[in-house]
Amino acid sequence: MDIAGLIPSDRNVEGVVEMMLDSTRNYIQPISTKRLFDWHAAMFPTGRSGMYEIVVGAWRDNTKDDPIQVVSGPLGLERVHYQAPDADNINEMMADFIAWFNSDVSIDSVLKAAIAHIWFVTIHPFDDGNGRISRAITDMQLARSDNSSQRFYSMSSQIRQERKAYYAILEKTQRGDLDITGWLSWFIDSFNHSLRATTEILSGILNKASFWEEHSSTTLNQRQGKVLNKLFDGFDGKLTTSKWAKICKCSQDTGGRDINELITLSILIKSPEGGRSTSYLLKDRF
Repeated sequence: MDIAGLIPSDRNVEGVVEMMLDSTRNYIQPISTKRLFDWHAAMFPTGRSGMYEIVVGAWRDNTKDDPIQVVSGPLGLERVHYQAPDADNINEMMADFIAWFNSDVSIDSVLKAAIAHIWFVTIHPFDDGNGRISRAITDMQLARSDNSSQRFYSMSSQIRQERKAYYAILEKTQRGDLDITGWLSWFIDSFNHSLRATTEILSGILNKASFWEEHSSTTLNQRQGKVLNKLFDGFDGKLTTSKWAKICKCSQDTGGRDINELITLSILIKSPEGGRSTSYLLKDRF
């Protein structure tokens, strides 16, 4: 099982990976302006975000007449979700943020991760990449909470999975009076979802390992091994002889014989629903 925290990214993947590795492996080291600039430069090695030139490895320098806004919708019908603070205030705001994050404040570590995330993304100190860096800071603080760089859950990945709800609560918090109670509640719920998802993954891995240990001396052909692994890894829909034939690129008769052998070995059973299209399940596993 891969160590969590290395979130997928649509662009500049290597830079994101380097940033996430640095934030979680070197979680004890304090963050600094230089470290944040290094992360940002790693994500945008060409100095561009898509087709647009951006300020890289430095705070954004937009003027009051050219505000940084988070918008959606077609040209001419844009909806402004959030307008970031003026660039003139970033040095002071980021100095306060970095000092707070590096300090030993008397607060629960998970709540500190939540506060750090909303604080950083609200300052919006860079032209682009603020969301990804705020997620790296979040995972960094959670690594500090666990006192370990080896974590099997990731808030970065969970936030990406729940991004619609994430953007909704983010906008509600930033457009309001900055009361972050709702944000903290959402963050903790999402954190619990991440832990539960990881528990399910680990349970599946242990279940699969236990099965293959139990059947280490059982003679199975390549097709049977392939389909059994798919059943453990998360099979889409119900297993039938026709699906077996498609997966293994064999005839349905061959698939039927493979299945009957596994039934004889007490590995598969017929689904209790029955019906016109008989399906099969792993015995005592689901």
